[in-house]
Amino acid sequence: MPLDIPVLTAALVAGLLGGLHCAVMCGGIATGFPAMAPGRALSVAWQANLGRIGGYTLAGALAGGLGGGILRLARSDALALGVRVAVGVALVLLALRLLGRGSRFDLLARPGQQLWQWLRPLHRHLLPADRAWRRLALGALWGWMPCGLSLSLLSVAWLQANALGGALVMAVFGLATLPVMLPLTWSGARMGRWLQRPGLRAALAGFVLAAGLLTIAAPWLMQVPALHGVLSALGCQPLQSR
Repeated sequence: MPLDIPVLTAALVAGLLGGLHCAVMCGGIATGFPAMAPGRALSVAWQANLGRIGGYTLAGALAGGLGGGILRLARSDALALGVRVAVGVALVLLALRLLGRGSRFDLLARPGQQLWQWLRPLHRHLLPADRAWRRLALGALWGWMPCGLSLSLLSVAWLQANALGGALVMAVFGLATLPVMLPLTWSGARMGRWLQRPGLRAALAGFVLAAGLLTIAAPWLMQVPALHGVLSALGCQPLQSR
């Protein structure tokens, strides 16, 4: 399906708001990387986080490609429209998660847990992480750990129904977590606390909710001549089967 600007912006907002969540859930992993190369903490932190974002991006590309394959096999306008609506629903559920609700609706929670059980043994084969490529690989493996927030975004990536769109969604999400995850020091903690202020968090989650509702309604709103130009500028195109 066409990649809408509201979807990418929602992924960016989710990454910014989710950075503190990532720090809480994965702080022990993040702070353990500098011990792998004493005296090079900053470069190690970059390698680990670039690997993590690469892992997100690869997962998004694979999920989006799988969704696209299903859509091409079906070649149905009704299914294509259903996928667009499903993207909007996934964004609405993501907004609820950012507000502390809706975690039980993660579409990929069970498959993600099963995949991680298969990938987990790879960790010991990458130790000791005494080379840059090993740290990048460990970071990529870190990105594939089951996490409710990243799995919610992966659902959106899957529903993009193409590899590039899925990869972009996950890459934007991963990059947006860097302000908190890269430092995990004074500046990162300060940014995280600022983003977690209730009013700001509610406003940004409301933006994700609005992006979801717009994504659901866009195919019908495009029929309104006065809105056609604005929605086209946002990337909201009429959906057609391929």
